[in-house]
Amino acid sequence: MTRQIRFNAFDMNCVAHQSSGMWRHPEDQAWRYKDLTYWTELAKLLERGRFDGIFIADVLGTYDVYGGSNEAAIRHGAQVPVNDPILLVSAMALVTENLGFGITAGTAYEHPYPFARRMSTLDHLTNGRVGWNVVTGYLPSAARNMGHDDQLQHDDRYDHADEYLEVLYKLWEGSWEDDAVIRDRESGVFTDPAKVHEIGHRGKHFTVPGIHLSEPSPQRTPVIYQAGASKRGISFAAENAEAIFVAASTKEGLKQTVAKLRDALEAAGRDRYAARIYTLLTIITDETSEKAQAKFEDFLQYTSDEGALVFMSGWMGVDLSQYDLDEPIGNVESNAIQSAVANFQRPNEDGGEWTVRDIGRNGAIGGLGPFIVGSASEVADHLQEWVEDTDVDGFNLAYAITPGTFEDVVEFVIPELQRRGVYPTEYEPGTLRNKLHGAGDRLPEDHRGARYKIGAAQQVV
Repeated sequence: MTRQIRFNAFDMNCVAHQSSGMWRHPEDQAWRYKDLTYWTELAKLLERGRFDGIFIADVLGTYDVYGGSNEAAIRHGAQVPVNDPILLVSAMALVTENLGFGITAGTAYEHPYPFARRMSTLDHLTNGRVGWNVVTGYLPSAARNMGHDDQLQHDDRYDHADEYLEVLYKLWEGSWEDDAVIRDRESGVFTDPAKVHEIGHRGKHFTVPGIHLSEPSPQRTPVIYQAGASKRGISFAAENAEAIFVAASTKEGLKQTVAKLRDALEAAGRDRYAARIYTLLTIITDETSEKAQAKFEDFLQYTSDEGALVFMSGWMGVDLSQYDLDEPIGNVESNAIQSAVANFQRPNEDGGEWTVRDIGRNGAIGGLGPFIVGSASEVADHLQEWVEDTDVDGFNLAYAITPGTFEDVVEFVIPELQRRGVYPTEYEPGTLRNKLHGAGDRLPEDHRGARYKIGAAQQVV
């Protein structure tokens, strides 16, 4: 059977998400991020292209690692100003029927009790098409503005997140029985109190004694997304994730990362393919190779090297302004996104070391992921090769300009992939979970969250 290729769209409720400086391009509409019609139009476009979903990133701080301040980030619009991602979803859901929504929200600065209700609400309003990208945070500025001197150490953040998810699983899976709401007009009973249970959680970080405030939603637990590829992040993903986002600058690096994730899923008692793995990529295409290359050359006029280094410094936790542009990055340690550093400590495509200049140029379009330039046929060849050689499931597509980059993918690349029989022509029915895995709307029994279901043999209360 031909391996199917899957797409997610990667965006953010801001002006400059991954490709620094591109907001200056005359065809870019990222400045419309405050306009709800931008998001509804984009949602309809992505659904027409049979994308699995739109994955909306978020941060709660500014990129102030580069140069020791946030001035460069503010100047270049590097994920600031940035608005809340969650508030976009209801409108996009209203104009679509199948598109999924992956929402980024951190575990560090919001209590899980109100967050559980917020996600259940969206799962109801989207008819089960919502997912949650679990992030533990990486920007020191976010920690300071939430009243802390700095963020927790990398692995400690995951320990905190483990309990955060335990509370959520108890609320989503273990509080309300499926038939608790009876709506009996004759007796006047809307919900049977005997079928609604307090979770009685007392842990190191959280005390949550009561019931979940929402009745069971179509998925109960939203689809869990995760993007950590460090040793601790992989362990966390193996227990929780149903979709995993990675970024690798080379095919060999991606192959190694995917293999580690598959092995970790299996070690956690789950199927090797229990999580869909998407790698970050930007596609620049047109009806011919020559037109695609001309488009790429045009884009390069608008990129910002400094803006790219602002992003890279934040993602890596390393102030790249302290290095000479031609200096190799070396063996630095990171308390931010450790996999971002690891990507640039592997050999580049030429077998050499990555310099600071290389990192800036590589990230100017598409951020931490690579970009490919070519006709639909050339792009399709590349995508099939990467899927076959790395065992990745699909691609988390960033943009050079928006919505133009996504429009080009829908117009040129997807029809070519469909002609080859390697891309869906229709959506699977049901919720986002069933669309991704085809195994029903609720958590599978081998998932960590399943042990908190009412009546589960391993239920922890």
